Amino acid sequence: MINSDQKPMLRFLMVLTIASMLGLQTWMILFNNFAVEVAGVSGRQVGVIQSVREIPGFLALLAVYIMLIIPEHRLSALSIVLLGAGTAAAGFYPSYIGLLTTTLIMSFGFHYYETTNQSLTLQYFDKTTSPVVFGRLRSLAAAANIAAGLVIFLLGAALGYKAMYLCMGGAVAMAGLWALFQDPTDRNLVPQHRKMIFRRRYGLYYFLTFMAGARRQIFIAFSVFLLVKIFNFSVREVTILFVVNNVVNYFLSPMIGKAIIRFGERRVLTVEYAGLILIFLTYAFTSSKIIVTVMYILDHVLFNFAIAIRTYFQKVADPKDIAPSMAVGFTINHIAAVVMPVLGGLAWMIDYRIPFVAGAFFSLISLFAVQKIPSFTPDSRQ
Repeated sequence: MINSDQKPMLRFLMVLTIASMLGLQTWMILFNNFAVEVAGVSGRQVGVIQSVREIPGFLALLAVYIMLIIPEHRLSALSIVLLGAGTAAAGFYPSYIGLLTTTLIMSFGFHYYETTNQSLTLQYFDKTTSPVVFGRLRSLAAAANIAAGLVIFLLGAALGYKAMYLCMGGAVAMAGLWALFQDPTDRNLVPQHRKMIFRRRYGLYYFLTFMAGARRQIFIAFSVFLLVKIFNFSVREVTILFVVNNVVNYFLSPMIGKAIIRFGERRVLTVEYAGLILIFLTYAFTSSKIIVTVMYILDHVLFNFAIAIRTYFQKVADPKDIAPSMAVGFTINHIAAVVMPVLGGLAWMIDYRIPFVAGAFFSLISLFAVQKIPSFTPDSRQ
């Protein structure tokens, strides 16, 4: 149960999560069509832009040092302001260099918010509550994504890319400014280490986080590009797909949090990676527009299962290690993410199937690794 002391932080995270997803979803819905139709970038350049987008995630460990100066909740709010500013500016620079620059700004905001969001959730909510909170936040994120998709779909015929980017990005920045004047903190929490933390007992968490970054970037960088380039999806078709996808996730995300509590992290992650093997191989070899659409939705559903990697860490971690470990984990996640889109873009030029076969291979390795997660007793979940 969520008590009264936790509600201010939950409300704070709910508002910023909605804003974060509005900004990211706007960027994701519009990017591929904007890049192809207006900026005229190639598949190789898309890969480079996607890699640049992951550089801030790679630098997430610097958040530990920023928090020596700025409280963690303030950094969350400032990150949303930055995300909104980068999104609002994107439509004004329809070129390869312009997309690189605005993507980098937007991405710093998104990745630093995600780092602090995960850290604050694990700090403020215990082991039996955090999966439910993560699920609720994912559900709200899906609702925000639906709203973004509907707005873009309705305004797409009347407004150009520039106006859509500006309106949505401006709304996100305003939510961040609101959050700057909030103080949802609890002074009685365990204080966090303000330095880098690496511990051998967190090795499995580090490895799973690294592999999740590798396979996830293949999906982010090339799944929608596959739909646009190979299956000729229009911007409205992509928008409809995003909305349907998020309706599904709105209802399923809270159930995933409850499934983690009931069945444990090992079983939930086993389902995720077994499913991803099938999905990536289907991406590579199907010629059906309907099948690839279904696979895209299933891929997004399974992505939410990755909550279990963080709740597993919460069960084995020293409470003082949570903030620095989330920052380090984000950096580890993005080691592969920085280079994978570039390598995938080069592989795409040889055969577009190669990146997806690689994703299936990474998922197979992760499937074996998650079998090492212990079965926690009821007492260990408290």
